Amino acid sequence: MVRGAYLVFGKGPSPEVARRVAKTARKIEAAPPPWLLDWIPAYDSIFVEFDAGAVGCAELEAWAAGLVGGKEGEEEAARFVEVPVRYDGLDLAEVAARAGLEPGEVARLHAGTEYLVYAVGFTPGFPFMAELPQPLRLPRRPVPRPRVPAHSVGLAGVQTGIYPQQSPGGWNLIGRTLVRVYDPHRDPIFLLQPGDRVRFVPAEGEPPPPPEPVGLLGREGRPLLRVLEPGLLTLPLDRGRYRAGRYGLARSGPLDARAFAAAARMVGGAGTALELNLAGPLLEALEGVTVALAGTGPGYDGRWARTVTLRKGETLDLRRPGPGARSYLALPGGLALARFMDSASPDLKGRIGRPLAAGDVLLQAAPERTRGLERVWHAAPLEPQEGPVRLRILPGPQASPEALAALAAGVFRVGSADRMGLRLEGAPVPGGEVTSEGVPLGAVQVPPGGAPMLLLADRGTIGGYAKPAVLHPADLPRAGQLKEGDRIRFAVAEGASGYCEIVV
Repeated sequence: MVRGAYLVFGKGPSPEVARRVAKTARKIEAAPPPWLLDWIPAYDSIFVEFDAGAVGCAELEAWAAGLVGGKEGEEEAARFVEVPVRYDGLDLAEVAARAGLEPGEVARLHAGTEYLVYAVGFTPGFPFMAELPQPLRLPRRPVPRPRVPAHSVGLAGVQTGIYPQQSPGGWNLIGRTLVRVYDPHRDPIFLLQPGDRVRFVPAEGEPPPPPEPVGLLGREGRPLLRVLEPGLLTLPLDRGRYRAGRYGLARSGPLDARAFAAAARMVGGAGTALELNLAGPLLEALEGVTVALAGTGPGYDGRWARTVTLRKGETLDLRRPGPGARSYLALPGGLALARFMDSASPDLKGRIGRPLAAGDVLLQAAPERTRGLERVWHAAPLEPQEGPVRLRILPGPQASPEALAALAAGVFRVGSADRMGLRLEGAPVPGGEVTSEGVPLGAVQVPPGGAPMLLLADRGTIGGYAKPAVLHPADLPRAGQLKEGDRIRFAVAEGASGYCEIVV
C-alpha cells in the first residue's frame, strides 16, 4: 500500500526554512532509499511518497531525523536570473482594481521586487516564488480556470509563479513571459531552480511557441500493428515516472493499474501497454500476432480480460467504448518505447510523448510467448451495480470533521474528467487555501468555492488548496474508470490515515 508523509520544517515561506528544505532535498537525492517512490519539496515541507509495505511512519520518522542531523555542508551560491515579461495578463485590470492601483503600477510593483524560488512543481518547471509586495497579495480565484495560457505569470497570496504550459490553474494572471522556463529539449531543461533569485523585466514581444513534443515511440523493433484510426486519446505507457515529482513532472502511467498489469502480464510481462480512453483505435496487423486486452468498469462487479489472435492484414476495431472509461492493449514482449527521465509514459503537459496518430507503427520490443489468461487474472462477468460508485477516502493533510462529513453525506456527479483528475458537482465542501505543498496521488482537493476535485495520475505535484481527504490507494483504479456524468459516493475508511506528518 502506497502512503505519503509530510516532513514539516516551519510554517510559511522564509529564507531560513527554504535553506533547510533545499539542503534536506539534496540529501534525499544523493541517497534515496529503495522504498521511497517520490519526494516533492515545497515552501516549508517535503512531501514523500513511500511503500507502506516496506516501512511505516515510525521508521520514516527515524530516517527523517538522520537527514536533518549531522554536519552542515557549504552553502551553494544563489543564481540571479532576469525573466522578461509582457504585462498583459487576463486578470491585470481586475488585480489593479482590487489592489486600488492602475495596471501600470501593478507591473512596476511586480517587476520592482526580487523573488526567491522556493520550489518547482505543479506542472513541469512551474516556479513558486515569494514574496510579493503587500498590495499584490490577493487570494486565488474561487474557481480555478480549466485552461491557463502557457507562459502566464500569476499571483496567489504571497506567491508569484509562471505557468510553463497551458494547464488548469487558479492564480491571478498579470502577464506572460517571453522566454520558456521549461523546455525538454534544452540543457538545462528548467530555467529556474530552488534557491535562485529572480527579477522580472517589463518587455515587449510575443511569448515563444510551445516546444516540440519529445518522441517516445520506439524506432527499433519488429513491426506488428499499424494505426488506421488513433481513437480519442490512445497513449503508449509504462508503469509511470517515479522520483521526478520535484521537477513538476506527473507520475503518469495507467489510471487503472490493475487492468494495465493484467494485459501486460498475459503477453510477456514487459510492463508496457496502450491505454484506450473511451473510444479506442482501429489497428491493422502487419503480421500474425496475439494481443491482450483488459479493462473493468467503476460501477460493475467483475473485470474482463481476453486475448485476440490476428492474421496478417486483419484489423482490430476498438472504437466502441466499454463499460469503463479506459481499457488496455498489450503486445507480446511489450511495446518498443523510448524513455524520458526513466519512464516511457507521456506527460502531455510537459510535452513528453503524444497520443497515437494515424499511420503510427507499433513495434515489438522483444518476442515473448503468450501466457494463459487464467494464470494472471480471474475475469468475472461484468454486472452493472445499482446506485453511485462507492469510493473509500482517508483523512487528508487538512482533514476536518466538517469536510469529511460533507464528502460522505452526499452524492457527487463527475462534471468533467481527464487524466489530471475529476471535477465533482454536488453540495459544497469546506475547503480553502493553504501554503503550497506537495499533493498526494488521489487527493480530494477543495478550493474556496467548495467544489471538490479528485486528483489522478497527471495531477500537478504542488498545490495550495485544502486537501481534506485522500482516496484509498486500492480504489484508485476504480476512480480511473470514471467518466463525465458518473455518480459517486465517498465513504470514510475507519481506523486509517492517508498520510503522516513529521516535524523536523
